[in-house]
Amino acid sequence: MSTVSNDGVSLYYHRESGGEDEGEPVVFVPEAGLGGWSWGWQHAALTGPYETVVWDLRGTGRSDAPPGPYSMETLVADLETVLAAVDARNAHLVGAGLGGAVALAAARESTRVATLSVLGTAARRAAFDLEPLLADPDDRAALRKSLETGLSADFRTNQPDIVDGIVDWRADGDATREGWTAQLAALEGFDADDWLVEVTQPTRVFHGTADELVPAEAGRDLAAGLPRGEFVPLPRAGHLVGIERSRAINDRLLGFLESRADDEG
Repeated sequence: MSTVSNDGVSLYYHRESGGEDEGEPVVFVPEAGLGGWSWGWQHAALTGPYETVVWDLRGTGRSDAPPGPYSMETLVADLETVLAAVDARNAHLVGAGLGGAVALAAARESTRVATLSVLGTAARRAAFDLEPLLADPDDRAALRKSLETGLSADFRTNQPDIVDGIVDWRADGDATREGWTAQLAALEGFDADDWLVEVTQPTRVFHGTADELVPAEAGRDLAAGLPRGEFVPLPRAGHLVGIERSRAINDRLLGFLESRADDEG
């Protein structure tokens, strides 16, 4: 277990090395309220070719949960603190939902960001409707019910064992109501349309076409507003597209990062 402090708030992160030939670090920025479990599929695929870093937002899991509300500036500062702690000078950020918004804001300001990959993310607060995904981790029935908005009906029907596992992981590592309410406050006033042109890093925008929480059209608009953005739709997938289409996401992430290495080689 590793922690780093930002202005007295302890942030938990897990760093895993891939070996001597590993590429630049991949740092995952989670969705509001969700613990590090949510990146398990991508973490397993990218560790080895790359060093990977998974961390808990303040208010979640093993990170401190100071009283909210939290601002976007605070969450970006937390991310910068984690990047500095792992000496990431050219990091590949992978963010989901709120985490994608944090990654976008960080890429605008930080010199440590090489590429961006965002899942289920929009450029404006009005496009986010994340509250239905969130539930008290002590209420397993509510956790399961909330997945009806995060995962497509087909996935829930065809992958019941995975759904059961997600409920277990959420009960163990998700934020409390106070934590995710404080996190969601960071989206208030979020409107990146005016400054997307400043995010010049290569960016992939992954989006499930059946996302009920952030419309796919908002993801398409986000990609169109980025100088080097590319929209990657995942047909019939819900908001938690990294879980539903993990193989496709992982293949595309690896291809994206490898192409950047080839371009620089």
